Amino acid sequence: MQILLPDDEIEAFRSAADAQRMTLSDWVRSTLREAASSRSAAGPQERIVAIRAAASHAFPAPDIDRMLTEIEAGYLEGP
Repeated sequence: MQILLPDDEIEAFRSAADAQRMTLSDWVRSTLREAASSRSAAGPQERIVAIRAAASHAFPAPDIDRMLTEIEAGYLEGP
């Protein structure tokens, strides 16, 4: 496999590999495997069933305007 990337991206990936004490090739293989395994194996029907099941629950939550106000207040307060 050959993948052409700009030099700056290659260097960023090389730095990420170095940080994990891996060769760039090992890092790329590992990263690709991780990405492939994290993808959902569920098909569209299974996803719809999961969404409907999740939507059937009633969790206590304020209306959207209050939630947005609380989120904004959190940003203004900072960490």
